[in-house]
Amino acid sequence: MAGERKLTPTHEAPYRGLKVLDFGQGIASPYCAMLLGVYGADVVKVEPPEGDWSRYLGTTYGNHTTLSAVYNRGKRSLCLDMKHKDGIAIAQKLAREADVLIEGFRPGVAERLGLGYERLSRDNPGLVYLSVSGFGQSGPYSKRPGSDSVAQAFSGLVSINVGTDGVPHRVGTTISDVVTGVYAFQAIATTLFARATVGTGRWIDVNLCQSTSALLGHKVAEFILEGGAPRALNVPAGTYQTKDGWIMVTLVNEPQYKRLCAAIGREDLASDPRFADFARRADAADTLIPQLREVFLTEATDTWLARLHAADIIAERILSPGEWLRNAHVEATRASVRQDTPGVGAVYSPRTPGIASLSEDHLCPAPDVGQDSRTVLTEAGFGPTEIDALLLSGAVRQAKS
Repeated sequence: MAGERKLTPTHEAPYRGLKVLDFGQGIASPYCAMLLGVYGADVVKVEPPEGDWSRYLGTTYGNHTTLSAVYNRGKRSLCLDMKHKDGIAIAQKLAREADVLIEGFRPGVAERLGLGYERLSRDNPGLVYLSVSGFGQSGPYSKRPGSDSVAQAFSGLVSINVGTDGVPHRVGTTISDVVTGVYAFQAIATTLFARATVGTGRWIDVNLCQSTSALLGHKVAEFILEGGAPRALNVPAGTYQTKDGWIMVTLVNEPQYKRLCAAIGREDLASDPRFADFARRADAADTLIPQLREVFLTEATDTWLARLHAADIIAERILSPGEWLRNAHVEATRASVRQDTPGVGAVYSPRTPGIASLSEDHLCPAPDVGQDSRTVLTEAGFGPTEIDALLLSGAVRQAKS
């Protein structure tokens, strides 16, 4: 049958037929759910009457901000009032039939709502249940409120992102939320793989602070082994202002430093014993880097990139997000994706890495609050009269068409 063929998994959509309930708000848990949708899952976003708070964080365009429009693509929206007993009953019914449930409540809230893993898994042992929080489900900080900025600070990321002003800075995007969504997706993917053999799901605990710490990789080991004051890895790598912009230059081996000096016409810096290797250049960075800054200011970015690339030096201009979107390489490789979203317009975002086709182009745009409430309930077995009563009581809300 045609309907059955539609649900047949493929490399591009391996999760076709998978039912996902997304109770998350913000970015981390909704992004995880969106990734499941990218790979073919049927994702129902369960929102409160006021909607996901990400709909109001930033400039609003219709019923969205860029946060809600980007991280909720490929979903349908069911609006439930969880303060209403019938709203909770509907959520519990859907959870008993779901393959994956994603929640971002503070630890303990889902259980109080009757949506905790222990209760749901008794009726649905195959349920893969993901909890996303600031600090995790246990430990002395588990009840603390968390956010992207808190996770960046707590993890150590802010401490190593020191600007030229000497001040530790937050990274200028929601990197903790996004990486948490990716780690959460990875955890769900591996659990689904295991479920195919084991037969049961499990409860997965992913939190922003641990996910952000994982980004630091070698930095924790480096901090301990080098006594808390590690040398810079590859001086004089860094950002340099040119006559008409900024470039990033980096080095990964000693021969590149000599080629760099030749490319900028400063062979004397290559022969100076103070700058003979990475360790000595790190110790003498305050002497070396200002000299390079003076040189780079003398020519335009295109000139420097031509010279550096000819010398096989790793370097690239520093682009704004808008410049990235219009870059020739980005356009040629279709590295961005566009969804025309009602009430918003064209929503551009980077394409999800690793997809074997352009299936992401066909995701539906992020929905309005409760846009699909009636459809989702009908599929769950509720009749028209029953749905009308739920709408009348306020337990369910349906967006006006």
